[in-house]
Amino acid sequence: MKLIADSGATKTTWTLVGGARQKTITTAGISPYFFTPDQIAELLQGKLLPKLGNASIDAIHFYGTGCATPENQQLVKKGIRAAFKGVKTITVESDLTAAARSLCGHSKGIACILGTGSNSCVYNGKRIVRNNPAPGFILGDEGSGAYLGKKTVQYFIYQTFDEDLMHKFQLRFGTSYREILQHVYKEPWPNRYLAGFAPFLSENRGHFMIENIIEDGLSDFIHTHLYKYPETWTYPIHFVGSIAWHFRAALKELFRGYELQLGQIKQSPMPGLIAYHA
Repeated sequence: MKLIADSGATKTTWTLVGGARQKTITTAGISPYFFTPDQIAELLQGKLLPKLGNASIDAIHFYGTGCATPENQQLVKKGIRAAFKGVKTITVESDLTAAARSLCGHSKGIACILGTGSNSCVYNGKRIVRNNPAPGFILGDEGSGAYLGKKTVQYFIYQTFDEDLMHKFQLRFGTSYREILQHVYKEPWPNRYLAGFAPFLSENRGHFMIENIIEDGLSDFIHTHLYKYPETWTYPIHFVGSIAWHFRAALKELFRGYELQLGQIKQSPMPGLIAYHA
């Protein structure tokens, strides 16, 4: 049996595949920037292994955020191997490779991630051949949940929202300026915290201020990332992630305006990864 993992900043989805059998388990997100090999092994032994039962696993294919470099790949692999001592094949690849394989399969295309964070690449059907820098939520992550959430919080803090939206924001989150600063600057996972404000946008579609935040955020992603690739005007452009999925109507409208070829939009890469590894 194969165990395929899709790990983001917030959670890791593990899918056990073998014949007609399929089982999905969710654990916390695993990042080599925040976990040591021992901590990864401890998490897997405590939260994953008990739910797998006596499954005979031959191969583990792990795709995760922060796993683009050989050093980080080896760190994660070491943690997985410590928990799964009998598994012969363990591969660790980036979440961007997961997006490319899931969305493009063995065809050429541009694969984009719009989730808690954002990223993009040009894929030639076998490997990633071009990738614009993705410096994270402080310096980048245009179009992501953290990016849109930050804009939403700014509209609240600066009182740019009109009275109706200010009231709805307070009713929805019950927070304050000081509490927001505490979470962003003093507590762990500020990117996840900021991304938690993005649903406010989907809940209040139609208001011109909400539409401006969504359109500006997605346009920033297109201009900052997609316009850097010559292939943008010839390849289909695919998306995966919660933000892409929930704001797919806005993406479609923007792509029509920019005259770009929009491909698939998926909420999760897992179905495509299962097909790829089949």
